[in-house]
Amino acid sequence: MGEVSVRFLGSGDAFGSGGRFQTCIYVRSEGTRFLIDCGASSLVAMKRFGVDPSLIDTILLTHLHGDHFGGLPFFILDARYVSGREKPLVVAGPPGLETRINEAMEVLYPGSVREEPGFVLEFVELTEGEVARVGALAVTPYGVVHPSGAPSYALRVECGEKVVAYSGDTEWTDALIPTARGADLFICECNFFEKGVPNHLDYQTLTDHREELECRRLVLTHMSDEMLRRIENLDAEGAEDGKSFVL
Repeated sequence: MGEVSVRFLGSGDAFGSGGRFQTCIYVRSEGTRFLIDCGASSLVAMKRFGVDPSLIDTILLTHLHGDHFGGLPFFILDARYVSGREKPLVVAGPPGLETRINEAMEVLYPGSVREEPGFVLEFVELTEGEVARVGALAVTPYGVVHPSGAPSYALRVECGEKVVAYSGDTEWTDALIPTARGADLFICECNFFEKGVPNHLDYQTLTDHREELECRRLVLTHMSDEMLRRIENLDAEGAEDGKSFVL
């Protein structure tokens, strides 16, 4: 498949810290284009950065919080009414994702679930620790510590000969070690500098475990205002909306 490009369309937290869009990571190779997470602002971010939603083959979800999946209703309605999408779309994530997405659509646009989308929309439930073939991708979910009404995952995604891994939202858990091991790019949430609240990572804890991750490149995302103020003075690389990496 050759090179793989990774672009942060949204690198923010749930609260728009730093004026950033919510989590949405766009990955493109010769054979496929996919998103990792699709936060509520993702359709706006895609159009801001010139990414055509109708070309996306797959959307992978780490967990079912609005800043990570809340853009799906808008994405689906755009495909139905604006872009005239015809190609199939696969949405893969934790158990219960189809019900949660349909419930969100009904809250936002009552009656929308009963309308035919005009394209094949497939939902795939990922099982912790099991490799799933999702189109051109091999996806391995690892359970993490972040209550969301359903299992929350870190995702290890094999795309051709490259591996993109993402922590999702979580406090430190040893599940991040196999997620990141040998990855060409490990994207890791880092909400705080010091331990702030449960269920999220902080920079000091991550630094304590850095050598265990054994990834080729580490990029921090989902940062609070405090972390955004500090990131340029830390021995770490931070994500930014619009920033790209080529693997």
